[in-house]
Amino acid sequence: MIYFDNAATGGFKPRAVTDAAENVIRYLSANPGRSGHRLSITGAQIISSARESLGSFFNAPLDRVIFTKNCTEALNLAIFGTLKTGGHIVTTTFEHNSVLRPLTALKNQGLIELDVVSPTENTNILTAIKNAVKANTYLIITTAVSNVTGEILPVRKIGEIAKERDLLYLVDGAQGGGHIPLDLIKDGISMLALAGHKGLYGIMGSGALLFCEGVTVEPLIYGGTGSESFNLNQPSIYPEKLEAGTHNLPAIAALKEGVDFISKNLSNFSKHLYSATEYAIFGLHQISGVKVYSTPNPAGIIAFSVLDKDSTDIADTLNADYDIAVRGGLHCAPLTHKYYGTDKTGLIRISLAVQNSSSEINYFIKAVNKIVGEVKSF
Repeated sequence: MIYFDNAATGGFKPRAVTDAAENVIRYLSANPGRSGHRLSITGAQIISSARESLGSFFNAPLDRVIFTKNCTEALNLAIFGTLKTGGHIVTTTFEHNSVLRPLTALKNQGLIELDVVSPTENTNILTAIKNAVKANTYLIITTAVSNVTGEILPVRKIGEIAKERDLLYLVDGAQGGGHIPLDLIKDGISMLALAGHKGLYGIMGSGALLFCEGVTVEPLIYGGTGSESFNLNQPSIYPEKLEAGTHNLPAIAALKEGVDFISKNLSNFSKHLYSATEYAIFGLHQISGVKVYSTPNPAGIIAFSVLDKDSTDIADTLNADYDIAVRGGLHCAPLTHKYYGTDKTGLIRISLAVQNSSSEINYFIKAVNKIVGEVKSF
């Protein structure tokens, strides 16, 4: 199968990543940080090494690199862990439901005020965010890269707004992490949520929340940490304060190797994906009846429609007749589709990795061309 669904989860894993996960499963069944024997200590050292890799790559303090099971958990931890009752939050139409649903829950409970902003003909997203900030605003949340179109948001400039107003800035790095440079200090990011299994080349079951000195995040989950066992309150120091329960050691070990892999290749991979998306978009533009919603980008994401047909039908055809894996539907980002007017049909999304070849893209373009011809003939 030709795998063009890397924005859902990365299809290619470096050998070091799979070896790391397998070695933990086979040879290191001990619980890290819970015992004093050699195997437990080795597991704790693996986790510490993974923190160092993430902290170095994203410029975050090591004690504020918090491991989660996915980006959704990291986002929830950031949102609920910094909640200010009666406060105001600004976010955008380009967000994933992992942001929109917890914010909607808080709004429905009367705990926050919420503004979801969009660009207009006369107002870009940066200005829209700036105009939405009020006296009681305490948090801005944006994605780094749209999971629908691959559009890159002006993270650093938004960070400057947050810094000027003394606001927290949470970035959803699910699609940006591993594809574009993200630096907590340089970009003015207070908190960065990451998915380990996409651009960072880890495996499913890995995610992280990184945050700066001076930012306080309260726990989402309470329980055992292997430390302060006589204390019935959650430990007050990070990372233990936010990491209750047993770690997913195989996934964390794999994530460390994935981060090390991408840290050596980020610039080259980003350039390659920009060229690959440019090439695929050019091919799609040559097909009458196809509308493309993306521009070339280093995240490898392209969204398009075929003659206003239901996107899931086209995705199913690509799968069944051409053995190409893509994604149709709303991509868990309903407001993005409402903004583009595609909330009824959704969009077909392909998401490339650097391992995808030009011959695979050519085959895909031919397949879409044939599907368009078949649709037109009915």
